[in-house]
Amino acid sequence: MDVGIGLPAAIPGVSGASAIKWAQKAETGPFASVGLVDRLVYPNFEPLITLAAVAGAAQRIRLATTVRLAPLTNPGMLANQAASLDALSRGRLTLGLGVSGREEDYLAAPAPFKTHGRGFDEQLETMKRICAGGPAGENAGAIGASPVRDGGPVLLIGANSPRAMARVGKWGDGFIAGGGGPDMAKQSYDAARQSWKDAGREGEPRLAAGAYFALDDDAKSRGAENIMHYYGEPFGPMISEGLPDSVDAVKELISGFSDAGCDELILWPTVTDLDQVERLTELI
Repeated sequence: MDVGIGLPAAIPGVSGASAIKWAQKAETGPFASVGLVDRLVYPNFEPLITLAAVAGAAQRIRLATTVRLAPLTNPGMLANQAASLDALSRGRLTLGLGVSGREEDYLAAPAPFKTHGRGFDEQLETMKRICAGGPAGENAGAIGASPVRDGGPVLLIGANSPRAMARVGKWGDGFIAGGGGPDMAKQSYDAARQSWKDAGREGEPRLAAGAYFALDDDAKSRGAENIMHYYGEPFGPMISEGLPDSVDAVKELISGFSDAGCDELILWPTVTDLDQVERLTELI
């Protein structure tokens, strides 16, 4: 199983320079990728723009959105941005896409909230065609840079319902789980594989996950506050109470996801301290 590390770009008060330093430190370590979570109505950095900056500062490590809230952006523009970033980074982009359940994000975009699931389906169809080098529509030509990889950037779908999971087999290259532990991920992986099979796809979907960490008691205390600030009720307490804060706890978490069948686990930070990268490096 590959292990990636999240960037602290969604922690209030973090500087752009700090996020870049995290990526550069991760580049020298054992990490396969750097990843970012996404909200619109929040003091965080936009994921694709941040990863574009990282692409110039780090030459090896893969770049992942975990996940980008797709329905908030026009599909043609989002496909163009993704294709451009993938080309500029020499094929290092993993495009994780999902939806937001926060109505305020849609009001701020603005974008339809009540029909965002159906809109996401239509968006995925359009984006897959564009990112593969096809036309944007019946009366529009190709958009963006030529694909580095056949089919465009690796596309992971975030999903937590049967209808949403069907998108994995229909449009995705894989699935990304987030917010739960290894046991929950394993159940989702079984559903993702079934979606893949139902769609008549060959091979296996790529199975990824994201989970939070905070190495040491002080980091856990501050990290729990940041998680509560980001998620609120009811998810904040659920995530912060189970936050792994020791070497053994993080090792157990990594082992649990590996046993669940995860292909890549991205460990999201909860504080901005650069030594969290060094501590995580030592235990992988």
